[in-house]
Amino acid sequence: MIYSHVGGVNMNAISYKQHAIEERWDAIVVGSGIGGLAAAALLARYGGKRVLVLERHYAVGGYTHTFHRPGYEWDVGVHYVGRNAAVRAVFDHLTGGALEWQAMPDVYDRILMGGHSYELATGVENFRARMEEYFPGEEAAIDRYLAAVRAAAKAQDLYFAEKAIPRPLAAVAGGLMRAPFLRWADRTTAEVLREITGNRELLAVLTAQWADYGLPPEQSSFGIHATIANHYLEGAMYPVGGAARIAETIAPTIERNGGQIVASAEVMEILLEGGRAAGVRMADGRMLRAPLVVSDAGVRNTFGRLIGGKGAGFEAARAEIAKARPSMAHLSLYVGVKQTAEELGLSGTNLWAFPGPDHDGNLKRFEQDPEAPFPVLFVSFPSAKDPEFARRHPGRATLEVVAPAPYDWFEKWEGSRWKRRDADYDEFKQALARRMQSELERLVPAIAGRIDYAELSTPLTTRHFMNYERGEAYGLSATPERFRMRCLTPRTPARGLYLTGQDVVSLGVTGALMGGVISASAILGKNLAGKVMRPA
Repeated sequence: MIYSHVGGVNMNAISYKQHAIEERWDAIVVGSGIGGLAAAALLARYGGKRVLVLERHYAVGGYTHTFHRPGYEWDVGVHYVGRNAAVRAVFDHLTGGALEWQAMPDVYDRILMGGHSYELATGVENFRARMEEYFPGEEAAIDRYLAAVRAAAKAQDLYFAEKAIPRPLAAVAGGLMRAPFLRWADRTTAEVLREITGNRELLAVLTAQWADYGLPPEQSSFGIHATIANHYLEGAMYPVGGAARIAETIAPTIERNGGQIVASAEVMEILLEGGRAAGVRMADGRMLRAPLVVSDAGVRNTFGRLIGGKGAGFEAARAEIAKARPSMAHLSLYVGVKQTAEELGLSGTNLWAFPGPDHDGNLKRFEQDPEAPFPVLFVSFPSAKDPEFARRHPGRATLEVVAPAPYDWFEKWEGSRWKRRDADYDEFKQALARRMQSELERLVPAIAGRIDYAELSTPLTTRHFMNYERGEAYGLSATPERFRMRCLTPRTPARGLYLTGQDVVSLGVTGALMGGVISASAILGKNLAGKVMRPA
């Protein structure tokens, strides 16, 4: 899952405010999220380019970085990654194999609903066996479900590949490449699953990971559900040393070819001259030049704020984007305990807790009434997942609790400053934090009465740090309409200007990662996906 943070620490990045930065580069990447870092590393390694990565905040890595409080550290977005050979191969290519992974327990997710516990187990056959044990008589429905997930996930390969091929070729073959996936993506998750089973509880369990993509079954595209569900069927893994190791291990690939990653470097405008990219204008007015600019700022930010250029292509893209909904906003409670995960009996298995099986109804009730039951609580145990955590923070354990929350609740405070908001905001925020902490202690009784530190982030925190206007976690919402949007490709109406990140391919850390691969492939005219998704 991908979420906000409450203040970060930095890897060894150069500060724009403290160092002189050269004016001319082969390429400039706006934003240091995983999509930006992946594109930059691949342009350096396979294109021989000197790449400048500009990050507006002091913490590099976007949703992949961590933050500290005395004695503790937490991830801001990387709670787990699918134990997927292709994804692992991409990370190995980007980091030269320097990023290590720890396998999560065989039961990577545990679903708590209606007084029952359901375990998602590693491996397709184990998953199938558990579901058949929980739902006797539904064996055929479970088989049909797994077949649908696998079919949709397989079809996505051509759909995403079409985004990287040259436009003349896409005009000829694009429809054929997109059609198999769109047959799945054009329908909601609920529509597809209702054809598979009439068992309400089974449907609720199969869609329990909906917060991993930000929309409940009646609203989400089955394409995104299948992508995420398939991603975890072979289990999950976690970066050794914490999520911050992702940016730390990718950086040398960028720097080896003369590139730099620069923090506290806010880009105000992407420069277009004669219909093509020419560089960027910084917040201090300085111009940095490059014939190639790659934006990892999100498609809405890029076309809405960073590009002043007009023209039919841009206007059409803006009109298309304007129709798309932002993805969900959220609350995240960060908790620290002065005991180790081992002493507390905590494992790395994530918990998903629900008030009942009606995911859409639960969310609607909560959006209308903040005192209604949380529609879902996702509990993660980072200190139990990382074998090096005890070395960095001996005698401590950390937990994270995430729940959706509409940005509308917080909109009246959006003009206020982080850590400087008024008493009404603080009171509302603390009331939510107390409720989340109470639920956490109920779900994890080993920590009841032992919490040493707790801090809540809200959608305004996401807006402040991630620069998403509505505090959204996943860029554009994963509705069926999203997958029909033709502006969500690496190429833009301006020559030399490209997009990367989760809006290009799919949402989440892995989606943004693959956005970087597709973007670099389009820029270099090479099938990098075929190269980097195989073991090095």
